[in-house]
Amino acid sequence: MKLLIACIGRTGRGPERDLYQHYAGRIRWPLTLRELEEKRRLPPAQLVLREGELLLAAAPAGATLVALDRRGRALDSQAFADRLARWRDNSVSDLAFLIGGAEGHAEPLLKQADLVLSFGAMTWPHQLARAMLAEQIYRAQQLLAGHPYHRA
Repeated sequence: MKLLIACIGRTGRGPERDLYQHYAGRIRWPLTLRELEEKRRLPPAQLVLREGELLLAAAPAGATLVALDRRGRALDSQAFADRLARWRDNSVSDLAFLIGGAEGHAEPLLKQADLVLSFGAMTWPHQLARAMLAEQIYRAQQLLAGHPYHRA
């Protein structure tokens, strides 16, 4: 299973990128980070739609789509690991995690997602969300391998 994290905005050098790379480097599934941005100044409603188009275009054809959004479903780490295992065991070849911009995701993207996932009701910086996602993927990998990294 190949993993893609497609996100709006670019992360410069700094602790958020370092934290992302720390966990991404430990993930055994092939993982790609694609940072995207719309350079035109658009009204917020048009911008969120355009960002959704960019994210969907970045995902491989036929990929299972996971949109990270505050309106999504909150899963604990075990449930997230179980979901990844189910996709792996069902021969999902491409799994794309989509992280929107400051305005979140538009309805058309959310409707196409196989899972809308939330890290909770709090608002998180998008650069930090990448690191949190990478850590949870790593944690899921360790849970599935029976490694003691995870402590409930």
